[in-house]
Amino acid sequence: MTTRTSDAAPPTARASTGRASGFVPSVLLVLEGQWIWYRLNWRATLISSVLLPVLFLVAMGMGMGALVEPSEATRGLDYLVYLAPAMLVVGAVQTAAGEATYPVLSGFKWQKNFWAVTATPISPEQIACGKLLWIMLRLTFSGVAFLAVAALLGAVAGVGVLLSLVFAVLTGMALAAPVVAVAARMQGEGDGFNALFRFIVLPMMLFAGTFYPISRLPEPLQPIAWVAPLWHGTELARGAAFGTLAPLPTLGHLTYLIGLFLVGTVLSCRMFRKRLVV
Repeated sequence: MTTRTSDAAPPTARASTGRASGFVPSVLLVLEGQWIWYRLNWRATLISSVLLPVLFLVAMGMGMGALVEPSEATRGLDYLVYLAPAMLVVGAVQTAAGEATYPVLSGFKWQKNFWAVTATPISPEQIACGKLLWIMLRLTFSGVAFLAVAALLGAVAGVGVLLSLVFAVLTGMALAAPVVAVAARMQGEGDGFNALFRFIVLPMMLFAGTFYPISRLPEPLQPIAWVAPLWHGTELARGAAFGTLAPLPTLGHLTYLIGLFLVGTVLSCRMFRKRLVV
């Protein structure tokens, strides 16, 4: 078994010595490594993870929302309250996209910390799962911070938003897992990541039911919103926050998001192995 070579010939999984400590402990070691790095650099993520969704909530919910009367479109609620669960999901999706792109490529290309970890008994699959678990925790931290600010602004309808947080994290992971697989395959950042943010993440926020129901879109455009993870997450988050979840739609949304997450996780593990052990 050989590994991809570079100027300094990174070590290989076969070159490892010592014994593996089991799948879960190894994943947790990867998670610990991510946390050690993050606690030294967390300030750089505040704007994109917490401040940006809050600013959108203030600008759209308290600014433009002052012009929007409660109606059937807002489920009879103030626009600020109607918007808050959706912005929670949007924040999770944006954070997930950020964590699943450049940091993953950096682990292979610039920092090369994934190569270093591969020299230990930790396998590429465990590195991939540890990275995904770290993204999940990041989404949870950011979501809790957003909800705390939203509650201070009077945008939280009730304790149902705690379940909205769970759905927001699931939505972020449904996007993050496939993107991690793509990032693990890329040799350079090129225009791929820019295209992801410009042509997938941003359009999802605008057209997947964040600011208004997708029933207000022209009918030919509505199927496009249906395939967006953000729409499924927004419907679940609003349903949880407002206590309007219905069994069959909830099952459909959950099946779609969990399916994306599982497929993305399998692909991520394969891409990490293909990249680190060839």
